[in-house]
Amino acid sequence: MAWGAITYASRSTIIVVRGTLTGQRYVDDILRSHVGPSLNGLSGPAHSPYLSPIEHVWDQLKRQMPLCHSVHGLEVAVQDLWVHLPQDNIRRLINTMPDRVAAMYCSRR
Repeated sequence: MAWGAITYASRSTIIVVRGTLTGQRYVDDILRSHVGPSLNGLSGPAHSPYLSPIEHVWDQLKRQMPLCHSVHGLEVAVQDLWVHLPQDNIRRLINTMPDRVAAMYCSRR
């Protein structure tokens, strides 16, 4: 499993998670050390992956993933793809959020 965060201007370092990732481990090992000690007001992930730009980033990376023959090769490939993902792709995903929210709202009416 890999974890990464995106913003309009940058992205986090990608973190490869080995073993089972429980909710508590996610908060302790990832959020507190990479988001900060104050998680007050932090809501959970979006309920729809369609609305979450990071889910589209993961999809892009999966489609570009080469065939790997080892866990180490997979980790290296994920890190390389993450580093070389154009920031413009991330900006484009974030810029389309209003359209995705509107489409989701209209589809539920």
